[in-house]
Amino acid sequence: MPDLDRTDARLLLALCETPRATGVDLAARLEVSRNTVQSRLDRWDRDEVLGGYDRRVSPRSLGLPLLAFVITTVDQRRLAEVTESLAGIPEIVEVIGLSGPSDLLIRIVAADTDDLYRVAGLILDVDGVERTNVSLAMQELVPYRTHQLLRRAATD
Repeated sequence: MPDLDRTDARLLLALCETPRATGVDLAARLEVSRNTVQSRLDRWDRDEVLGGYDRRVSPRSLGLPLLAFVITTVDQRRLAEVTESLAGIPEIVEVIGLSGPSDLLIRIVAADTDDLYRVAGLILDVDGVERTNVSLAMQELVPYRTHQLLRRAATD
């Protein structure tokens, strides 16, 4: 059973269109009560349905325009230690555990190629990291999105 129902999806779509809308505005637009809007917002906070504001900040605006992905193989017995060490590197914005021949997909941002080289070196210096393969992102062709999924959920 999904965590978000049709009303949730409609409310999220309205917030996508007008992020600063008030509860009163949203209730009027969706033709639901203010209490319904507020209870949904409260539940999303409690259940951590929405990501933090930092997910919306473009690293480019922080002077980090380069995006790279590092496919990483690690000593499986040291995965927790490796993950903790990687979390301490500010330029690492995401680490995803993988199945298959590689263990981690690391998303990093950097100021330039020299900075990218430095960050890649920091990853290699982590005890338990066995091998890396760095790929520079050339262009974001389809940015992260859930809008189409919300539209589908709002009409189901």
